[in-house]
Amino acid sequence: MNELRERSQLIPEPELLPGAEVMAEGRAMARQITPGRCAFLDHYGVDTEAEYKRRCVTEGRIMLHAAIGYRDPFRTARACADIWETLDKKGYRLDRFGLVFDRNMGYPPEMRADMPVGTGLINHCDEAWAAIAAAAPTAPYYGDFMIGQPASFENAAMAIQTGATMMGNLSHFYNYKLLYMEDDAGRAASTVKAIALLAAQPKEMYVGSNADDGMGPIFTDLACTFGLVLFEKYLVETLIGARHATVFGNMFADPRTRMAFQRALALVGEETGPMVYGATTLYGPDLDANYASLSNYVTFDIATLRDRPTGHALTPIPVTEYARIPDPDEIVEAHVIANRLVELAPSVETLIDFAAIDRIAEDLVAGGERFRDSLLKGFADAGIDTTDPVELLLAVKRAGARNLERWYGPGEEDAATARGRRPVVLVENIAELEAKGDAILAAVPAGKAKKIGGRGYIACVATTDVHEYGKLLLEHVMCGLDVETVDGGVSADPASLVAKASENGADFIALSTYNGIALSYLTKLREAMEAAGLDIPVYIGGRLNQVPEGSNTSLPVDVSARLAESGAVVCSDVEAMLDRLAGGAEPTSAASTDRAA
Repeated sequence: MNELRERSQLIPEPELLPGAEVMAEGRAMARQITPGRCAFLDHYGVDTEAEYKRRCVTEGRIMLHAAIGYRDPFRTARACADIWETLDKKGYRLDRFGLVFDRNMGYPPEMRADMPVGTGLINHCDEAWAAIAAAAPTAPYYGDFMIGQPASFENAAMAIQTGATMMGNLSHFYNYKLLYMEDDAGRAASTVKAIALLAAQPKEMYVGSNADDGMGPIFTDLACTFGLVLFEKYLVETLIGARHATVFGNMFADPRTRMAFQRALALVGEETGPMVYGATTLYGPDLDANYASLSNYVTFDIATLRDRPTGHALTPIPVTEYARIPDPDEIVEAHVIANRLVELAPSVETLIDFAAIDRIAEDLVAGGERFRDSLLKGFADAGIDTTDPVELLLAVKRAGARNLERWYGPGEEDAATARGRRPVVLVENIAELEAKGDAILAAVPAGKAKKIGGRGYIACVATTDVHEYGKLLLEHVMCGLDVETVDGGVSADPASLVAKASENGADFIALSTYNGIALSYLTKLREAMEAAGLDIPVYIGGRLNQVPEGSNTSLPVDVSARLAESGAVVCSDVEAMLDRLAGGAEPTSAASTDRAA
């Protein structure tokens, strides 16, 4: 899609459910779905978390946030209570828990029993919601697989009734597609209906959106990421009448961009941000090294939040997260470190050149405004109704990050760049990913590279879930070895992936997986391949774990051996996959044979 000329390129449906009707339905439901109270609101004597955040800003106190979410909700509730009590005895306060829902929670309640489950929290009854809300005097923030999913409205309703006044995650709408759920127009309507329900509440409620969980990591220009934040504010606040707040941090490894993004939010008036997330991309298998990374990003987050408060809570991530779901004592450890760094912060702040950071922040705001304005104008010129939130949200999702950046990115045109535009502020993770890919390619012996490239392979590359970095890395390396790639999709349905591989004459499927569904996904994929008569290798890598059926710990275990028993080619890393490709048989598809000739 070189450019957007008309509405039908993104919205071929002659009619969509009008956004005005969807919003009216959501607002009307506010007469039946009313705010409840939780232990946090009662403990601090406030009506909303936003009220508490402003109190903390006035007092000069930085809030602390912890992410948690074992599959069993009652185990999660007990862990929340234990963590809060342990930190309280040490003289430290934990203000909020981010409850990490499983993908299963994104499905409508009546479908969940038959849908895939991963490693996250599943609230399977009203008592589960209530137990978590009452577990500790901490604000409950329900983020993953809430708003932005088919069950947006049902989940938002439960969260409201159990005392939550901030919830996410709008950005999941763009990328976090659930397996076997193809109705993105219905998902857009459910998302808008949920936001309208929040807008009509008598209390101050916020829709959270994690800039790192949607299109942000796919843009090459951070100004586009910030522009999407501004677009969301227009959609949520101007069109629907609710309140929007931004989460960020997962993908920000460079302290300069972490600080600049937060200060850019301050420049556009954000004062009740949910949390700054930990820079998880800095973590690796060496736990000792992870302690240094933890101290690094937390130090700069503290300094920025103290210098220009935006209400965001600080999120120290346990050093074990790279390898597994952290235990409660590891969450406590990370928070003790963070609290001690808060105490040491005054000696650090004077060393930071905030004026230099503010110049980056100003570039982000200016570039972001150009992106938002160009997007809205371009959509309107193509006939998309930019006053209808359902249509507008759907059009943005279907356009995708790559096209949006090509069409509306604020950078100068440059044919030599990946998206045809020179980034205003380069997204560091894209640059790091390409550098990692280049390093892998440079280490491949010439003979091996020639052998792989000369075979005319066609690879169908896909992910089992929403995490796209592994897929992007594979595509970069395959391209460098002259292996043709077919885009198998993100959160690819097994049957659709098989069809795409068959239609394009793929010689193998390369799967990147992360969220604890590796084995169940492979089972479904194998069934689809057998039904279609497709017999090609399936390479799989990433986080190869899953929670065992009947587990009483809710913790995932490694399933590499079982994946191999099921016929997959298990790869510990990209290099292992290249070894197998170099030693494998010649491709058999007609397309590959023609290309090799």
